[in-house]
Amino acid sequence: MLSERRLEVLRAIVQDYVGTEEPVGSKALTERHQLGVSPATVRNDMAALEDEGFIAQPHTSAGRIPTDKGYRLFVDRLAGVKPLSTPERRAIQNFLDASVDLDDVVARTVRLLAQLTRQVAVVQYPSLTRSTVRHVELLSLAPARLMLVLITDTGRVEQRMVDCPAPFGETSLADLRARLNSRIVGRRFADVPQLVQELPESFEPEDRGTVSTVLATLLETLVEETEERLMIGGTANLTRVGHDFPLTIRPVLEALEEQVVLLKLLGEATESGMTVRIGHENAHEGLSSTSVVAVGYGSGDEAVAKLGVVGPTRMDYPGTMGAVRAVARYVGQILAES
Repeated sequence: MLSERRLEVLRAIVQDYVGTEEPVGSKALTERHQLGVSPATVRNDMAALEDEGFIAQPHTSAGRIPTDKGYRLFVDRLAGVKPLSTPERRAIQNFLDASVDLDDVVARTVRLLAQLTRQVAVVQYPSLTRSTVRHVELLSLAPARLMLVLITDTGRVEQRMVDCPAPFGETSLADLRARLNSRIVGRRFADVPQLVQELPESFEPEDRGTVSTVLATLLETLVEETEERLMIGGTANLTRVGHDFPLTIRPVLEALEEQVVLLKLLGEATESGMTVRIGHENAHEGLSSTSVVAVGYGSGDEAVAKLGVVGPTRMDYPGTMGAVRAVARYVGQILAES
């Protein structure tokens, strides 16, 4: 275990390197931080930190920089989450409150995260599989043609056309709409098939074919392999810190173009806690020089999707974690109110 003083030295190295982009020497550390010991003692501490793999010397006669292992210890033991200022929080709320629909919420969230953190922002759309039914609307388009509209608790709207085997009157339509909503509103998608399986039997024989057709369309909509969708923004921010990536930023940009990689990167959306993956902890080779900060968001206690940022390992972790967490909380509130 590292002593408290060596942890303080590591914290100072991370803070200085993130702030100045320059390798950090013992003289600069003792001048900038109240470490309470001589430069010689700090040099010994730095040598011990280097031996244990927490810092490294990028080239001869330079100072030291944190390694992935050093950043990991900093995040786990030393970094608090830096809260946003009141004006920043108000600006986030006002910007997101102006959203007109789910697509707009996601687009605004991406822009906001990229601006706040100056990293690449990634936002996953709420998944249908983790949603509940808010409302089902049935509209008559022709005597034997209906439109089914499914609205989820996250504000997602799915529309389907239904061709009925026979004409279906307004009274029957209103009856089906009422019975359907009374059974499935507020229920998880996975529960719906069980809840509606006996519904056709409760209608007149001449209407049962249409009721079954409507239910079949509804269930198809629920179980459809709705592709996990993502929105990404702020990739230009990487060019600002291009020197943080060994050789070139091309592998990073190529990895960010692969949706599967990004979904794996964000991790399972059901984990609502904060995830920070640093450098080589990212399985994809193109992202081994980046860090990912992600968190779940949702309209209640349960996460329905994830959002996060990707940037160089030389990242302001406390500030980035604070921004990601705050934005996730506001998006969750908007989904709950929408």
